[in-house]
Amino acid sequence: FKMCPGRVISKLLCSGEKEVNLAVQSAKAAFKIWSQMSGMERSRVLLEAARIIREQREEIATLETINNGKSIFEARVDIDISWQCLEYYAGLAGSLAGEHIQLPGGSFGYTRREPLGVCVGIGAWNYPFQIACWKSAPALACGNAMVFKPSPFTPISVVRLAEIFTEAGVPKGLFNVVQGGVATGQFLCHHPDVAKISFTGSVPTGIKIMEMAAKGIKPVTLELGGKSPLIIFSDCALENAVNGALMANFLTQGEVCCNGTRVFVERKILDVFTKEVVKRTQKIKIGDPLLEDTRMGALINRPHLDRVQGFIKQAKEQGAEVLCGGDLYVPDDPKLKNGYYMRPCVLGNCTDDMTCVKEEIFGPVMSILPFDTEEEVVERANTTKFGLAGGVFTRDIQKAHRVVAALKAGMCFINNYNISPVELPFGGYKASGFGRENGRAAIEYYSQLKTVCVEMGDVESVF
Repeated sequence: FKMCPGRVISKLLCSGEKEVNLAVQSAKAAFKIWSQMSGMERSRVLLEAARIIREQREEIATLETINNGKSIFEARVDIDISWQCLEYYAGLAGSLAGEHIQLPGGSFGYTRREPLGVCVGIGAWNYPFQIACWKSAPALACGNAMVFKPSPFTPISVVRLAEIFTEAGVPKGLFNVVQGGVATGQFLCHHPDVAKISFTGSVPTGIKIMEMAAKGIKPVTLELGGKSPLIIFSDCALENAVNGALMANFLTQGEVCCNGTRVFVERKILDVFTKEVVKRTQKIKIGDPLLEDTRMGALINRPHLDRVQGFIKQAKEQGAEVLCGGDLYVPDDPKLKNGYYMRPCVLGNCTDDMTCVKEEIFGPVMSILPFDTEEEVVERANTTKFGLAGGVFTRDIQKAHRVVAALKAGMCFINNYNISPVELPFGGYKASGFGRENGRAAIEYYSQLKTVCVEMGDVESVF
């Protein structure tokens, strides 16, 4: 493997209506076999898939780095989270059950937890392999089949996941991959044999998917964008808070939906915090993402890089101050000269009404905003259409819990940020979507309850 940014590494044919139909029908046939297997049988297959991923961690991480541009250091973490996700749901597969309810006169009822059928997963380009695992693991554990469409910008690594599932022993066609853009997604959403759609991506696309799903009365899970607040109180452990701010803004070149890009800093420590953040940001190693010491790779493509640069230009026009970075970066290595690199950016002198503070940039751009009181910052933090995440740094544990309870966000962090254990549900409020990935909560979104009522006596007729 070699990094050649800006060059085509492969070409794939888009899946049209015929290919989508074949994928769905193949998955439907596999579903009949898989759904009749016991939870323990499904568990063993998922554990084998997890073992293969763990064994091939380095190869898959390298593939993901080339696929996406993130550092190999981060890609390895993504792959670890992926096999852990499969292991977690393998552990739950054998325990999925309904309940027995005693009724009067010896009668009783019970519920059955049943799979939905063929589920569709539509992934994003920032965490291609990991998102595919987050969606497929609970789906398969519950007995469903899945047809997955990765982003056309990162089509490669999910194909490897499909191969791994096959190697692990899933029925042929249980996890199918189709390639393409908008048209392919539309064919999937409208297909009459698709039972559910899980989408990760932008708000505008999420709205369209919801509209298409509504026509077939299909349940949807939407994991959309964010403009999350990170609140730094003056009683924080400063070094830890700086680390948290960097983690909340610069992972995967800032291309993370739950990033805490509105960094609210209590005025008492504004100067010292800002100075330290700028110093640390300037030291971030940019370059070849396959090198061990690289901490920031290239953005996904040229149009996205231009879009991020446009946000920075507009921020300056609206009065924000570029404290560091924001400019294009050209590595010394000639083979990287066409890469979509930029220096991570910290913006100061920001106000709540600026575009850079209101809109999701999805790039390595941090906006710092001062605040004076807890009540004030909570109100400002919640003044957004999004509600994906939020973070608080403070030594006062009562204040920490009080503030996260007041934040209108689905995923909150206290004295850390961007930690996503597979055991905990992940998802947002408001325009950031609904439904949950990970944790036991995801089981609810990939299964349905059937109620059975059993009468042990004669039926009493009212007629």
